[in-house]
Amino acid sequence: MAALTGRALIASRCAKFFKNGDFVNLGIGVPLLCVNYLPEGVNLWLEAEIGTVGSGATPPWDSVDIDVIDAGGQPASIITGGSVYDHEMSFAFIRGGHIDATVLGTLQVDQEGNLANWTIPGKLVPGMGGAMDLCAGVKKIIVATDHCEKSGKSKILKKCTLPLTGAKCVTDIVTERCYFEVTPEGLVLRELAPGYTVDDIKACTEADFIVPDEIGVME
Repeated sequence: MAALTGRALIASRCAKFFKNGDFVNLGIGVPLLCVNYLPEGVNLWLEAEIGTVGSGATPPWDSVDIDVIDAGGQPASIITGGSVYDHEMSFAFIRGGHIDATVLGTLQVDQEGNLANWTIPGKLVPGMGGAMDLCAGVKKIIVATDHCEKSGKSKILKKCTLPLTGAKCVTDIVTERCYFEVTPEGLVLRELAPGYTVDDIKACTEADFIVPDEIGVME
């Protein structure tokens, strides 16, 4: 089987953070792909802000229920034992600290663990959704993101310049090039994607980071 690259590699690496039975919230985009790469024996309870626990696989089009969608508005399903509820209960799960982990996309993230993923000043946006609540109510905040913008500018900064979604909340950053752990001492380069070197990461990352003696390989 061919080695994973790009966003598939990001989703696969993020999925390795989860333990069997975890209560998890997945953001729109790459985070939703994580369910396709769960390690063997790991089953999750997926919570969606739209009001479901136990979100399942994407159904075939001939079995779609138009009333059941995922965070991105695409057809979804609910596993046996799952439930549907109102927004008030959804945010009670988040704000009450009941969710084990969340995976979020971002516009910017920095070496202090600050996250900016909901707006660019002067541009029309639909709103922050539940991201601010997730940053405040979930202990493990995993950022899944392309390492750089389309222009080539780093998305992993010394300090975010866009309005923050959450302050000093991010615990892990996974890109198609590497995995950083966010620690009190700063970013630590834990793993490199196949084909990348430490010097490559230094060249495409604005943030400062620590290079340990041993660095793993993303897969």
